[in-house]
Amino acid sequence: MPIRKTTEAIDMPFELKWTIEASEQYAALKKSAEEVSKHRASSRRSKSSRQEGLFKQVAKTINLLKQNPRHSGLCCHIYQGLQHPYDAGERVWEAYAQNKTPSAYRVFWGYGPERGWLTIIAITPHP
Repeated sequence: MPIRKTTEAIDMPFELKWTIEASEQYAALKKSAEEVSKHRASSRRSKSSRQEGLFKQVAKTINLLKQNPRHSGLCCHIYQGLQHPYDAGERVWEAYAQNKTPSAYRVFWGYGPERGWLTIIAITPHP
């Protein structure tokens, strides 16, 4: 059987670096979701809360960014309102964690500090 040669690069996931602000925002969302989940389990409710759903959406967005920042479901585009934490000339991107909801959450990120890395800059409701 002949060996097939390809010129395609093997997609490797990016490493993530978090700003202090983004790390705190993610931890707060996670803590809120966990607290509500415990309360829901003790009261025997089956439907997830808003906090649980929001954390799940943000976590999925972060995972998709790590795997492929160009994923079409992220709706990534350049955001002008923030400065890149490592290089002022570098672009900051906005990814959708939610869409078509009031104060929909966004994940702001940028490439770097090195090749193969993404920096999560902020996780906030849409301004």
